[in-house]
Amino acid sequence: MGASGELGGALARHYARAGARLSLWGRDSGRLAAAARACLDLGAGAVATRSLDLTEVDGALEALSREEAEEPFGLALFAAGCGDIRAAGALVEDAAQVARLGQVNFVAQAAMAACCAESMVARGRGTIVVIGSAAADHALPFAAAYAGSKAGLARFADALRINVRPHGVSVTLVSPGFIDTAAAWRVPGPKPLILQPDRAAALIARAAARGKAHLILPWPFGLLRTVSAILPRAVRDRLLRALTPPGV
Repeated sequence: MGASGELGGALARHYARAGARLSLWGRDSGRLAAAARACLDLGAGAVATRSLDLTEVDGALEALSREEAEEPFGLALFAAGCGDIRAAGALVEDAAQVARLGQVNFVAQAAMAACCAESMVARGRGTIVVIGSAAADHALPFAAAYAGSKAGLARFADALRINVRPHGVSVTLVSPGFIDTAAAWRVPGPKPLILQPDRAAALIARAAARGKAHLILPWPFGLLRTVSAILPRAVRDRLLRALTPPGV
C-alpha cells in the first residue's frame, strides 16, 4: 500500500527479488505502472497493481479480502498516507482536512492492517509493517491532523503487535523523520537529517526481517522523542510553537 509514492516505490523495488510476487497498491495509476515495470526489471516474478482511494474504506477492505483469499500475503507493508498543514492565515486547520487525514492516515490503514492480521493469525505466520511518522510523538500546532492521525496509527500498531505476536505474526511500526519526497518538500521549513527513500527502505526491510517492534529513523529522532517526553509542558509548548513554518 502506497507504492505510487517515493517511499512505497522504494520498498517495492527492495523486495523485487527473483521470483517475488508483488501486489502494489496506490493512488496514482501511472506511477503504479512505472513501479511495476521497475520491479519486473529487477527480477520480480509477477507484479499486480491496484489503484484506489483510501477514503473509500469499504471498497479497499473488500478488494484486500479478495486478494488475500486468492493468494495470501506473507508480508504486508502499509506506506500510504497524506500530509498537510494549517493553511496560511488560518487560525486552525480546516475541518474537512482533519477528516480526510484521519480517514487516510489512520482509519483506512488500521482497518486494512487488521484485515491482513486476521488472515495471518489463522495461518500462524506473517509480517505487517506500518509506516507512521516521527510527528506522532509531537503535538505540532500547525499540523494537528497529521500528527494526531499518525499518533492514532502508532498506538493501534503497537496494540495490534501485542495481540498477534503469540500467534506467529509480527507487526513493525516505523516512525521516520524526513524522507526526500515531493510531499516532504511541499511543507516549508528545514529538513534536518533527511533520508533518501532507498536507504529508508533498506532500513525498514531489515527491521521487518528481525521482527523489530518499533523503528525510529534516523536515530536522532528517537532522542528527540525522549527529550520531548521529559520537558516541562510549558517549555515543550514554546518549542513546538517555534517550529511553525513562516507564513503559517
